[in-house]
Amino acid sequence: MFAVTAARFSPDDPLSALELGEHDEPRPPEGWTTVTVKAASLNHHDVWTLRGVGISADRLPMILGCDAAGVDADGREVVVHGVVSDPGSAPGDETLDPARSLLSERYDGTFAERVTVPRRNLIPKPAGLSFEDAACLPTAYLTAYRMLFDKSGLEPGSTILVQGAGGGVATALILLGKAAGYRVWATSRSEAKRERALALGADQAFPPGARLPERVDGVMETVGEATWSHSVKSLRPGGRIVIAGATSGAMPAAELTRIFFLQLSVVGTTMGTRDQLARLVRFCEQTGVRPLIDRVLPLARARDGFAAMIHGELFGKVVFTV
Repeated sequence: MFAVTAARFSPDDPLSALELGEHDEPRPPEGWTTVTVKAASLNHHDVWTLRGVGISADRLPMILGCDAAGVDADGREVVVHGVVSDPGSAPGDETLDPARSLLSERYDGTFAERVTVPRRNLIPKPAGLSFEDAACLPTAYLTAYRMLFDKSGLEPGSTILVQGAGGGVATALILLGKAAGYRVWATSRSEAKRERALALGADQAFPPGARLPERVDGVMETVGEATWSHSVKSLRPGGRIVIAGATSGAMPAAELTRIFFLQLSVVGTTMGTRDQLARLVRFCEQTGVRPLIDRVLPLARARDGFAAMIHGELFGKVVFTV
């Protein structure tokens, strides 16, 4: 079958580590099943894998991709939850399993004609949700859903600041937050991306580090070092930062004095559970929210999608069709 793999690691030139071509067919172990992939979406996780982050060399070549929608062995249209865990290790929240992994870390991922996954990881896809839209949900949109509706502790009507508008999680936060009744502010270095954030539903958009009209109730942080100080200074007393990534670096100054003096909260989160993915799918079905897709490419042109992500030329998700 045709697949897109990480053949080697290259921290400085990740595209050189990408290979497209024939790969062995998957063989599902006991309790797993095979899904015929119709669409899969690209995440920063895939680029980090090419750089050698989060995976050991003995697992190469590895089929990339965490997200997919397709058809299972029984002919049902499904969405794939990419978190693979021991079902008995963390009842109710598989993301707390210390031995958990994502597809494409220990097990081959979704950038292929077929992928094997645990049967419990499949969510029924509603007929009203396209394969392309559904393929965007399991990582970026699930992360945003959990940030907003689980970890933030904020009720609709609260003001949230989304750092780094343009990325998959950031655009998901704007779309989901607006649909749920939050007041959404966003930042971006790019004037064009600020304008697109406003068109997407953000109430206001600002350059990075800008002084805000007022302090916010919560900050949704995925950028890290470049925006951390602004995130801390933008919170009202008692406010909360929810952090799910650090694409610009993971070692900012901690700002501990401000955090304890203003009684701020910093909450980490990773991905989301299968049950949360099922609710996210239902949320999209009920509200009409659909993921923002920057471009759809055939899987054979995956290199073009990776290049756009590496060079920061995206506003929304890259989807590969099979």
